[in-house]
Amino acid sequence: MLKSFCLSFLLVLLTVAAVPRVAPSFRIAKLHYGGGGDWYANKTSLPNLIRFCNQALRTNIAPDEATVELDSPELLSYPFVHMTGHGNVLFSDAEAKNLRRYLMGGGFLHIDDNYGLDKFIRPEMKKVFPELEFVELPFSHPIYHQKYQFPRGLPKIHEHDGKRPQGFGLLYKGRLVCFYSYECDLGNGWEDLGTYPEDTPATHEAALKMGANLVSYALTQD
Repeated sequence: MLKSFCLSFLLVLLTVAAVPRVAPSFRIAKLHYGGGGDWYANKTSLPNLIRFCNQALRTNIAPDEATVELDSPELLSYPFVHMTGHGNVLFSDAEAKNLRRYLMGGGFLHIDDNYGLDKFIRPEMKKVFPELEFVELPFSHPIYHQKYQFPRGLPKIHEHDGKRPQGFGLLYKGRLVCFYSYECDLGNGWEDLGTYPEDTPATHEAALKMGANLVSYALTQD
C-alpha cells in the first residue's frame, strides 16, 4: 500500500515538473532619481504589491522589481513605474524629456509621497509637463473603482500632518499618465506587516487593494 502511494506521489511530482512555467508578462520598476532623496525607500513594498496583484488580479508580474533611471532607454519597457521618497528630487533636462516621452507613449508613473516629497516633486514634474497641473481626482474616478471599491478615495495609512489623503493626477490629452498619492503613505502600507508598529492588518490590506487598483488601471486604461 505504502509502495503504491509513493509511486503515485512520484508520478504527480514528475507531471508537475513537466509542466512548463509561464514566463512573467512584465516587470514593475522603481524609479532611481537624482537630487539625494531616498528613492530606494520601502524595500518590501513592491515585492508585496506584486505578490498581491498576482494572486488577487491573476496578473503575471515578475516577482522581483526592476530599478530604472530616468534617462535610461529601458524606462520605455515598463508599463508601471513607482516613485517614492522623503527628500530632494532633481531631474535633468534630458531626464525630464525621457520621462515625458515615456508617459506620452503609454507609460504610467505612480508617485508616492513618503512624507516630505511634495515640495520637491511638483517643480520637477513641471519640467516634464510645463503645460499641465496636478488636479485632484474625484472619488468617482475609475482608479478608485477597479476590482476594489474606494468610494472615499485613498485610504489613510500614516497620519504625519493629520491632513486628509489626496490623489492627484496629470492628465495628458485626457489620459491619466501620472497618479500622485499625497498624505497617504501608500507604499509604507505595502511593506511587511510589522514594519511599522502602528499599522494594522486592515490598513495593510487596504493599501494593497488600492495599489492593485493602480496597477489594474494602468494596464487597462485606453
